[in-house]
Amino acid sequence: MEKNNLFTLIPKVDEILGKEEIKRLLEIFPRKIVLNAIREEVNTLRNKIKDDASEEEVIYFIDNLADKIKERVKKDHSFKLKKVINASGVIIHTNLGRSPINEAVIGNITEVASNYSNLELDLDSGVRGSRYKHLEEIIADIIGSEAAMVVNNNAAAVMLILNTIAKNREVIVSRGELIEIGGSFRIPDVMEQSSATLVSVGTTNKTHIYDYERAINENTAALLKVHTSNYKILGFTSSVDSSELFLLKEKYNIPLIEDLGSGVLIDLSKYGLEYEPTVQDSIKKGVDVVSFSGDKLLGGPQAGIIVGKRKYIDDMKKNPLTRALRVDKFVIAALEATLRYYYDENLAIREIPTLNMLTASIEKIDEKAFRLEKLINENIDNKNIRYEIKDDFSEVGGGSLPLEKIPTKCLVLRVDNMSIQRFEDNLRKFYTPIIARVYKDSIYFDLRTIKDQEIPVIVAGIEFALDF
Repeated sequence: MEKNNLFTLIPKVDEILGKEEIKRLLEIFPRKIVLNAIREEVNTLRNKIKDDASEEEVIYFIDNLADKIKERVKKDHSFKLKKVINASGVIIHTNLGRSPINEAVIGNITEVASNYSNLELDLDSGVRGSRYKHLEEIIADIIGSEAAMVVNNNAAAVMLILNTIAKNREVIVSRGELIEIGGSFRIPDVMEQSSATLVSVGTTNKTHIYDYERAINENTAALLKVHTSNYKILGFTSSVDSSELFLLKEKYNIPLIEDLGSGVLIDLSKYGLEYEPTVQDSIKKGVDVVSFSGDKLLGGPQAGIIVGKRKYIDDMKKNPLTRALRVDKFVIAALEATLRYYYDENLAIREIPTLNMLTASIEKIDEKAFRLEKLINENIDNKNIRYEIKDDFSEVGGGSLPLEKIPTKCLVLRVDNMSIQRFEDNLRKFYTPIIARVYKDSIYFDLRTIKDQEIPVIVAGIEFALDF
């Protein structure tokens, strides 16, 4: 049949809408979604004919048109933000939403979000209250600070601190600490937006206490210490600790600010990991204001947490920027529920998913690896794949502990009848997308970041990717 005649085989939209399968779709999904799917599939068919598809190919496409429309409707109507399985081995994976939170925390969010709440109502007096009070007491109690407040992320926290304390004045910071904090956001850029003037001292690899002191003048508003949590400079290096800067800030009566970034509240070196300065350590060293993230090593929701001297934090609460940067009831509910675990360190390690993954024993991970391999053996009969369990290393991620390599077990899989890139692409198309890592001609499923209940889903995803 000639190309022009093939176009006559394409069914009309009204004809397609009259089919029983499509009528059932219209009972479930919005008419606009169904119509869009029909038009998209009809356009796909037209393009196939333009590209010289054979008569057999066109008829096959038309015979399966209803199924194609159903699949497109389901895809188009599904949520864009969805659950994925993190098999990459990067524990705090920024692209995957950083730290997951546990179901008990979700329960508190649901309770608050699905009902009215006392977000800005003082239940004792019956008058308007402050949303910051819900978190201030618990944060200050756990960390040992005078006061605390929360904004929507740590970059916002740094900007608010500097705008409040150092607007139109100078802030001294080491050149070795002028970091980029992700997404091309850099400390100098944040400082510029805060209306503080950056004064960098020292060199990239070496800064001394006298570098700071020489830069102090009548226009100096603060000393800023930035923890380089997302990289390390090794070799011929020198930096100034907060305890040394405390002596300098006391001598000149200027506030000391520290951006800790990753925000760890537990000494992880007790669990075999590299030592990372805790927020409590900074407060004990006399730092006036400390900021850190809520969704990194703390293991909670995205937030920028500010702790320190009450006089500075009270001024921040009055800053007009605070309203633009404030958090909502979802974050407050999630953060309060997460922080409660920190009253008992063992409970925090067990119940906060990020801490649990960081500290999980290799024996526990080996058990998951054995179970995954066993389920593949029992459920997938495909001679085109080869797989084995290998020792490997997970990463902390999220700009935290950049040199830390945590021993893990990976299922390493190779596919003979398709490229590993196509197989990995198919995994991302699974109903629960699976994010693994590709190395050379193999795909690695890291068991440290895979939950127990996700193991059967991984097996189903592998089967899907092989047949897709």
